[in-house]
Formats: sequence, structure tokens, C-alpha cells
Amino acid sequence: MTAVPDAAVAAGDAAGSALRRAEPAGPGRRALRDVLGRYATGVTVVTCADPHGAPAGVTVNSFTSVSLDPPLVLWCLALSSRGRPAFTAAEYFAVNVLAAGQRDLAARFAGPGDRFQGLATLPGPHGEPLIAGAAATLCCRRSGVVPAGDHLVLLGAVEHHARTARRALLFADGAYHAGPLPARA
Repeated sequence: MTAVPDAAVAAGDAAGSALRRAEPAGPGRRALRDVLGRYATGVTVVTCADPHGAPAGVTVNSFTSVSLDPPLVLWCLALSSRGRPAFTAAEYFAVNVLAAGQRDLAARFAGPGDRFQGLATLPGPHGEPLIAGAAATLCCRRSGVVPAGDHLVLLGAVEHHARTARRALLFADGAYHAGPLPARA
């Protein structure tokens, strides 16, 4: 790893740490992951119905808005994800922004097993399962899939959306946190 002099780090850095070269593998990988973990993200469960109508879902924190005109969002799916065949075949998917009290669902959809067993869902406009109690929901038509390293970037055109007054679940520094209360319901 090559360190860059502290002068290259933005002024006001209380830790005074030097910049390091990003490495895709080895000991630098953990350091990069820790740096990326400093950025707080929302926690979502993206769901779809596979070609046979069976539900599929995965926990995702790599979700962001892309455009308001037209309304587009994106999220990233690991190439190794067991849900990859369902999501790359599905024309529609839903982004369920988890509420602060739904940490168990984040773990459920990140782990093995039947992720939908005993879970209350509602049918989306195109059969995509919507998670009851989510802080917000976006129903999207898949509009693109872009390979990017060890992930796929899935673009979605937002066709329907809803939000609640529930606080969002956030993830930062390897732990879950409750998001701030919304300014308006």
C-alpha cells in the first residue's frame, strides 16, 4: 500500500490519516471495506417474482436514486447472489426501504433459507411482493442491467411509490441505526 502525504487529505481531518491505495484483494480489502462502511446507507430488501411466480428477495444497501425526470433508481446485486437468475429475468422489482424495527428482515434476506416463509407481504402492481411495514416502497420496471466488477447494476424506472411515517433503518460502521424521524408524513 502506498500512503499519500497528509497534505493530500482534506483540511480538518481530525484523525490525520493518510490516503491509501485501494486494493481489490488482500489486507487492503478489509481497510477499504471499513472506509466504505463510514458512509451511512439505508437498508432495503429488493423483491421480485421469478419467471414461475415464486418470490425472490435480497437485502441491499447499495441503492440510490438516479433521476427524477424520468424517475430512475439503481441498486447493485452480487454476481454470486442466489437471487441473480430471478432478478435478471424479472421485468419488475420492488425496493422496500426497511423501517427501523425491521432489522430481523435485513438479516433474513441476507442469509440462507426460505426468506418469505411466514412473512406478511402484499402484491405489487405486477406481482412483485411488497413487505408490510416498510418505511417506503418503490415499484419499478427493470430498465437496464450493467455488469460492474463482481456485481450487476440494475436500473429501474419507478412506476409506483409510497412512504410512511416510520423511521428508516440505517447501516453504518458495521451496525444498524434508526434514521431520523421524517419531516412530513
